[in-house]
Amino acid sequence: MKVLLTGATGLIGSALTELLLSNGHEVHYLTTRSSQLKNQPNLKGFIWNPSQGTYDRNAFIEVDAIVHLAGASITKPWTKKYKFEILESRINATNTLYKALKEVPHQVTQFITASGIAVYPNSSTQIYTEDFVGAAPGFLSHVVEKWEESAQKFKQLNLQVCCMRTGVVLAKDAGALPQMLQPIKIGVGAAIGSGQQHISWIHLDDITRFYQSALEHKWQGIYNAVAPEPVSNAVLTSKIAERLDKKIWLPNIPQKVIEILLGERSILVTADQIVKPQRALDAHFQYKFPDIDSALGNLIP
Repeated sequence: MKVLLTGATGLIGSALTELLLSNGHEVHYLTTRSSQLKNQPNLKGFIWNPSQGTYDRNAFIEVDAIVHLAGASITKPWTKKYKFEILESRINATNTLYKALKEVPHQVTQFITASGIAVYPNSSTQIYTEDFVGAAPGFLSHVVEKWEESAQKFKQLNLQVCCMRTGVVLAKDAGALPQMLQPIKIGVGAAIGSGQQHISWIHLDDITRFYQSALEHKWQGIYNAVAPEPVSNAVLTSKIAERLDKKIWLPNIPQKVIEILLGERSILVTADQIVKPQRALDAHFQYKFPDIDSALGNLIP
């Protein structure tokens, strides 16, 4: 299979590229920077500019499926200007891919896009499966709605469409986990807010295998890309400390303090969502790291 990737140099994209290549697939990828171009037998890069709607037609030659991961990071400060960039980067990129498939002869049959669990409202009791209808208030939920809405257009081109609503991705050297590790390592770690808010997470190896399964088994529709067992903020903090042989002695950081420090972006660490990957479980997806102990055991040896 030949797969076209966007966001191939990001956390998930880099790992997914390695996985696809190791399983005998070919990878084309789109990048905005010429310094990131490669031209190898099974890995080739091509230039595009989503903000201008331009792309290299050669990127789509003999491609069977598109995996769309590109989008501005949500971890940077949410100024009014940057919030616009977060949304537009996703919509412009999706629209550019749609435009390309309308203009270029191709054999693409699948369109798989990243998405997020931010669409689900905060709740300490409700379990969210893919059957949930509705959306949370707030900026991130709006981004997810518009992102998925833009992906649905590909059905008009007779493509199979799959949206991966991804939770907190745990990885050794990037993403959320190193930021959690740092204060605990120096003895000033603490749970946030009540500490009881649920974190729906997934190990980096498993999220890449989600995409591989989607490609190979033709998944369609919404999939919750999370591990089967969410964990509370307090338990996660405690388990990280145990792995590092440290103690948590400070009181929880008040939510008000987090809101003052991060503003609207505080939702990234205070959201409370119990998300269940029902469709992946129904498809008998085999997790390598189904629980937080196995995940941390791998990531914090």
